[in-house]
Amino acid sequence: MIVLIIAIILIVLYLWAIMPRMIKRPDYSRLLGHYYAHRGLHDNETQAPENSMAAFRKAVEVGYGIELDVQLTKDRIPVVFHDETLKRVCGVEGKVRDFTYEELQQFSLCRSKEKIPLFSDFLNMVDGKVPLIIEIKIHEKAAEVCSRADELIREYKGVYCIESFDPRAVRWYKKHRPEVVRGQLSSNFNKPERREKITEFLVHYLLLNFLGRPDFIAYDHHFKKNISRQIACNLFGALKVAWTIKSQEELDRARDDFKLFIFEGFIPKEK
Repeated sequence: MIVLIIAIILIVLYLWAIMPRMIKRPDYSRLLGHYYAHRGLHDNETQAPENSMAAFRKAVEVGYGIELDVQLTKDRIPVVFHDETLKRVCGVEGKVRDFTYEELQQFSLCRSKEKIPLFSDFLNMVDGKVPLIIEIKIHEKAAEVCSRADELIREYKGVYCIESFDPRAVRWYKKHRPEVVRGQLSSNFNKPERREKITEFLVHYLLLNFLGRPDFIAYDHHFKKNISRQIACNLFGALKVAWTIKSQEELDRARDDFKLFIFEGFIPKEK
Protein backbone atom coordinates (compact mmCIF):
# COMPACT_ATOMS: atom_id res chain seq x y z
CA MET A 1 0.00 0.00 0.00
CA ILE A 2 2.83 2.40 0.87
CA VAL A 3 4.54 1.68 -2.44
CA LEU A 4 1.28 2.35 -4.29
CA ILE A 5 0.77 5.66 -2.48
CA ILE A 6 4.33 6.74 -3.27
CA ALA A 7 3.85 5.75 -6.93
CA ILE A 8 0.63 7.79 -7.15
CA ILE A 9 2.32 10.81 -5.56
CA LEU A 10 5.23 10.59 -8.01
CA ILE A 11 2.88 10.34 -10.99
CA VAL A 12 0.90 13.36 -9.80
CA LEU A 13 4.10 15.35 -9.28
CA TYR A 14 5.34 14.36 -12.74
CA LEU A 15 2.10 15.45 -14.40
CA TRP A 16 2.13 18.71 -12.44
CA ALA A 17 5.73 19.38 -13.49
CA ILE A 18 5.19 18.91 -17.25
CA MET A 19 1.79 20.62 -17.38
CA PRO A 20 1.57 23.63 -19.76
CA ARG A 21 -0.54 26.71 -19.08
CA MET A 22 -4.08 25.50 -18.44
CA ILE A 23 -6.07 28.65 -17.68
CA LYS A 24 -6.22 32.07 -19.34
CA ARG A 25 -4.45 30.78 -22.41
CA PRO A 26 -3.81 33.52 -24.99
CA ASP A 27 -5.25 33.23 -28.49
CA TYR A 28 -2.62 31.75 -30.81
CA SER A 29 -4.92 31.21 -33.79
CA ARG A 30 -3.14 33.85 -35.87
CA LEU A 31 0.08 31.85 -35.61
CA LEU A 32 -1.55 28.87 -37.31
CA GLY A 33 -1.80 28.30 -41.05
CA HIS A 34 1.79 29.35 -41.73
CA TYR A 35 5.08 27.59 -42.33
CA TYR A 36 7.99 29.20 -40.49
CA ALA A 37 11.33 29.66 -42.24
CA HIS A 38 14.10 28.62 -39.86
CA ARG A 39 16.42 31.64 -39.46
CA GLY A 40 14.80 33.10 -42.56
CA LEU A 41 14.58 31.63 -46.04
CA HIS A 42 18.31 31.06 -46.08
CA ASP A 43 21.15 29.28 -47.84
CA ASN A 44 24.57 29.66 -46.26
CA GLU A 45 26.27 29.28 -49.63
CA THR A 46 24.56 32.36 -51.09
CA GLN A 47 24.06 36.03 -50.32
CA ALA A 48 21.13 35.12 -48.06
CA PRO A 49 22.68 33.20 -45.13
CA GLU A 50 20.92 32.27 -41.91
CA ASN A 51 19.59 35.05 -39.69
CA SER A 52 20.47 37.69 -42.28
CA MET A 53 18.29 40.54 -43.45
CA ALA A 54 18.46 39.10 -46.96
CA ALA A 55 17.07 35.76 -45.77
CA PHE A 56 14.34 37.50 -43.81
CA ARG A 57 13.33 39.63 -46.80
CA LYS A 58 13.07 36.49 -48.95
CA ALA A 59 10.74 34.88 -46.41
CA VAL A 60 8.57 37.99 -46.20
CA GLU A 61 8.35 38.25 -50.00
CA VAL A 62 6.79 34.79 -50.30
CA GLY A 63 4.70 35.05 -47.13
CA TYR A 64 6.44 32.59 -44.82
CA GLY A 65 6.51 33.13 -41.11
CA ILE A 66 9.98 33.52 -39.65
CA GLU A 67 11.80 31.82 -36.79
CA LEU A 68 14.81 33.77 -35.53
CA ASP A 69 17.23 33.99 -32.61
CA VAL A 70 17.94 36.96 -30.35
CA GLN A 71 20.87 37.56 -27.99
CA LEU A 72 22.83 40.50 -26.59
CA THR A 73 26.10 42.15 -27.61
CA LYS A 74 28.76 43.39 -25.21
CA ASP A 75 27.06 46.78 -25.15
CA ARG A 76 23.72 45.07 -24.39
CA ILE A 77 22.10 45.60 -27.77
CA PRO A 78 19.74 42.84 -29.02
CA VAL A 79 20.97 41.32 -32.28
CA VAL A 80 19.83 38.39 -34.41
CA PHE A 81 22.29 35.49 -34.25
CA HIS A 82 21.98 31.83 -33.34
CA ASP A 83 25.28 30.42 -32.08
CA GLU A 84 26.90 31.50 -28.85
CA THR A 85 30.23 31.77 -30.69
CA LEU A 86 31.07 33.44 -33.99
CA LYS A 87 33.28 30.65 -35.35
CA ARG A 88 30.84 28.67 -37.51
CA VAL A 89 29.03 31.57 -39.18
CA CYS A 90 31.61 34.38 -39.13
CA GLY A 91 34.85 32.39 -39.07
CA VAL A 92 36.32 34.25 -36.09
CA GLU A 93 36.98 33.35 -32.48
CA GLY A 94 34.92 34.76 -29.64
CA LYS A 95 31.33 35.01 -28.49
CA VAL A 96 28.70 37.49 -29.59
CA ARG A 97 28.71 39.05 -26.13
CA ASP A 98 32.47 39.65 -26.34
CA PHE A 99 31.96 42.36 -28.97
CA THR A 100 30.02 45.59 -29.22
CA TYR A 101 27.52 45.91 -32.03
CA GLU A 102 29.88 48.17 -33.96
CA GLU A 103 32.71 45.68 -33.55
CA LEU A 104 30.49 42.87 -34.82
CA GLN A 105 29.91 44.80 -38.05
CA GLN A 106 33.46 43.99 -39.18
CA PHE A 107 32.42 40.34 -39.60
CA SER A 108 30.38 38.89 -42.47
CA LEU A 109 27.87 36.03 -42.35
CA CYS A 110 29.13 32.88 -44.08
CA ARG A 111 30.11 33.54 -47.73
CA SER A 112 28.03 36.70 -48.04
CA LYS A 113 28.41 40.42 -47.49
CA GLU A 114 25.59 40.33 -44.93
CA LYS A 115 26.24 41.50 -41.36
CA ILE A 116 24.72 40.52 -38.01
CA PRO A 117 21.39 42.41 -37.92
CA LEU A 118 20.00 44.56 -35.18
CA PHE A 119 16.83 43.02 -33.77
CA SER A 120 15.20 46.43 -34.10
CA ASP A 121 16.05 46.60 -37.82
CA PHE A 122 14.55 43.15 -38.32
CA LEU A 123 11.29 44.11 -36.60
CA ASN A 124 11.05 47.34 -38.59
CA MET A 125 11.58 45.46 -41.85
CA VAL A 126 8.97 42.74 -41.18
CA ASP A 127 6.50 45.30 -39.82
CA GLY A 128 3.75 42.76 -39.19
CA LYS A 129 3.76 41.27 -42.69
CA VAL A 130 4.29 37.71 -41.45
CA PRO A 131 4.08 36.05 -38.00
CA LEU A 132 7.25 35.52 -35.97
CA ILE A 133 8.65 32.86 -33.65
CA ILE A 134 11.26 34.67 -31.57
CA GLU A 135 13.75 32.42 -29.81
CA ILE A 136 15.44 34.00 -26.80
CA LYS A 137 19.01 32.73 -26.52
CA ILE A 138 20.14 32.64 -22.91
CA HIS A 139 23.94 32.58 -22.77
CA GLU A 140 24.09 34.85 -19.72
CA LYS A 141 21.68 36.41 -17.20
CA ALA A 142 18.22 35.43 -18.38
CA ALA A 143 16.40 38.41 -16.89
CA GLU A 144 18.59 40.95 -18.69
CA VAL A 145 18.39 39.20 -22.06
CA CYS A 146 14.61 38.94 -21.80
CA SER A 147 14.06 42.49 -20.61
CA ARG A 148 16.37 44.03 -23.22
CA ALA A 149 14.79 42.07 -26.06
CA ASP A 150 11.29 42.72 -24.76
CA GLU A 151 11.79 46.48 -24.82
CA LEU A 152 11.60 46.06 -28.59
CA ILE A 153 9.14 43.17 -28.71
CA ARG A 154 6.49 44.93 -26.64
CA GLU A 155 6.42 47.80 -29.15
CA TYR A 156 6.00 45.47 -32.13
CA LYS A 157 2.48 45.46 -33.58
CA GLY A 158 2.64 42.24 -35.61
CA VAL A 159 1.83 38.64 -34.66
CA TYR A 160 4.56 36.88 -32.68
CA CYS A 161 5.32 34.37 -29.98
CA ILE A 162 8.47 33.70 -27.97
CA GLU A 163 10.27 30.44 -27.21
CA SER A 164 13.46 29.29 -25.52
CA PHE A 165 15.36 26.17 -24.55
CA ASP A 166 15.99 27.86 -21.23
CA PRO A 167 12.98 27.61 -18.88
CA ARG A 168 14.12 30.83 -17.17
CA ALA A 169 13.21 32.79 -20.29
CA VAL A 170 9.78 31.15 -20.46
CA ARG A 171 9.31 31.91 -16.77
CA TRP A 172 10.28 35.57 -17.33
CA TYR A 173 7.47 35.89 -19.86
CA LYS A 174 5.06 34.10 -17.55
CA LYS A 175 5.81 36.66 -14.85
CA HIS A 176 6.22 39.86 -16.85
CA ARG A 177 4.25 39.37 -20.09
CA PRO A 178 1.58 36.72 -19.42
CA GLU A 179 -0.42 37.88 -22.45
CA VAL A 180 2.35 36.72 -24.83
CA VAL A 181 2.21 33.20 -26.30
CA ARG A 182 5.26 31.41 -24.94
CA GLY A 183 6.86 28.08 -25.80
CA GLN A 184 9.36 25.59 -24.40
CA LEU A 185 11.92 24.30 -26.88
CA SER A 186 13.25 20.81 -26.35
CA SER A 187 14.92 17.77 -27.87
CA ASN A 188 16.76 14.61 -26.95
CA PHE A 189 20.12 16.07 -25.89
CA ASN A 190 21.70 12.69 -25.21
CA LYS A 191 23.92 12.60 -28.31
CA PRO A 192 26.45 9.81 -28.91
CA GLU A 193 29.43 12.10 -28.30
CA ARG A 194 28.29 13.22 -24.84
CA ARG A 195 25.93 12.56 -21.98
CA GLU A 196 23.06 14.82 -21.07
CA LYS A 197 23.67 17.31 -18.31
CA ILE A 198 21.13 17.33 -15.50
CA THR A 199 19.42 20.48 -16.79
CA GLU A 200 19.29 19.06 -20.33
CA PHE A 201 17.72 15.87 -18.97
CA LEU A 202 15.05 17.91 -17.19
CA VAL A 203 14.32 19.96 -20.32
CA HIS A 204 14.36 16.81 -22.48
CA TYR A 205 11.47 15.43 -20.43
CA LEU A 206 9.83 18.85 -19.91
CA LEU A 207 10.20 18.48 -16.15
CA LEU A 208 10.80 22.22 -15.75
CA ASN A 209 7.55 23.24 -17.45
CA PHE A 210 6.19 24.19 -14.03
CA LEU A 211 8.53 27.19 -14.04
CA GLY A 212 7.10 28.85 -17.15
CA ARG A 213 3.88 26.96 -17.95
CA PRO A 214 4.39 27.20 -21.74
CA ASP A 215 1.56 27.47 -24.24
CA PHE A 216 3.34 25.36 -26.82
CA ILE A 217 6.01 22.69 -26.95
CA ALA A 218 8.49 23.12 -29.81
CA TYR A 219 10.14 19.71 -30.09
CA ASP A 220 12.74 18.20 -32.39
CA HIS A 221 10.42 16.24 -34.67
CA HIS A 222 12.79 13.25 -34.72
CA PHE A 223 11.84 12.61 -31.09
CA LYS A 224 8.09 13.17 -31.37
CA LYS A 225 7.36 10.01 -29.35
CA ASN A 226 8.84 11.50 -26.19
CA ILE A 227 6.32 10.61 -23.51
CA SER A 228 6.34 14.01 -21.83
CA ARG A 229 5.74 15.80 -25.12
CA GLN A 230 2.82 13.52 -25.90
CA ILE A 231 1.23 14.03 -22.50
CA ALA A 232 1.75 17.81 -22.49
CA CYS A 233 0.26 18.12 -25.97
CA ASN A 234 -2.28 15.32 -26.26
CA LEU A 235 -3.58 15.27 -22.68
CA PHE A 236 -3.10 18.88 -21.58
CA GLY A 237 -3.56 20.55 -24.97
CA ALA A 238 -0.29 22.40 -25.53
CA LEU A 239 0.22 23.51 -29.13
CA LYS A 240 2.45 21.06 -31.03
CA VAL A 241 5.34 22.75 -32.83
CA ALA A 242 7.91 20.81 -34.91
CA TRP A 243 11.52 21.82 -35.56
CA THR A 244 13.41 21.68 -37.85
CA ILE A 245 11.72 20.02 -40.86
CA LYS A 246 14.26 19.62 -43.67
CA SER A 247 12.38 17.92 -46.50
CA GLN A 248 8.90 17.47 -47.89
CA GLU A 249 8.99 13.84 -46.76
CA GLU A 250 9.72 14.86 -43.18
CA LEU A 251 6.92 17.43 -43.34
CA ASP A 252 4.39 14.89 -44.58
CA ARG A 253 5.37 12.42 -41.87
CA ALA A 254 5.09 15.08 -39.16
CA ARG A 255 1.63 16.37 -40.07
CA ASP A 256 -0.26 13.93 -37.85
CA ASP A 257 1.84 14.77 -34.80
CA PHE A 258 2.29 18.55 -35.05
CA LYS A 259 0.22 21.62 -35.88
CA LEU A 260 2.92 24.19 -36.64
CA PHE A 261 6.13 23.64 -38.59
CA ILE A 262 9.57 25.28 -38.67
CA PHE A 263 11.42 24.34 -41.87
CA GLU A 264 14.64 24.91 -43.78
CA GLY A 265 16.36 23.73 -46.95
CA PHE A 266 13.26 23.21 -49.12
CA ILE A 267 10.00 24.88 -50.12
CA PRO A 268 7.01 23.28 -48.36
CA LYS A 269 4.07 22.05 -50.40
CA GLU A 270 0.53 21.67 -49.14
CA LYS A 271 -0.59 18.11 -48.51
